[in-house]
Amino acid sequence: MVNNRSVPANIVLPHIYYDNVETSLNWLTATFGFREYYRFEQPDGQLHGALLHLDSAWVMLKNSNPSQISPAKLGYSTQTLMIFVEDIDLHYERTKLAGANIVEALNETEYGERHYVVQDIEGHHWMFSKHVRDVSPDEWGAVIASSSM
Repeated sequence: MVNNRSVPANIVLPHIYYDNVETSLNWLTATFGFREYYRFEQPDGQLHGALLHLDSAWVMLKNSNPSQISPAKLGYSTQTLMIFVEDIDLHYERTKLAGANIVEALNETEYGERHYVVQDIEGHHWMFSKHVRDVSPDEWGAVIASSSM
């Protein structure tokens, strides 16, 4: 994989809230190719959450609640998750064939990424990307605040 100084790929574990974890889990695995690692239930037997991954990207799905709401209830998305994949063209075609809502078509950016954005069945935005060039942020107009990288 190309290293790109403009878009570092660090390890985080986002928790994404869904009204229907089971349906969303099935959709994310079928559409994006995520693989389920484990799931856990509430005492009443309802699926409460699941941990899944796509290569080295890990995501926790959780049931929405009054303080953590799905975009399906909000009516808009508040974030975009960026997931790195090795074969971005194949991933894009798979997602399109599954009928997903493509928000931004596959394109190459000035900062060295080849990516696209898709909306899932509850309104979350997912950006799938691949580093294609190593570009220093100052090459495309960003101001570097520190040299900690």
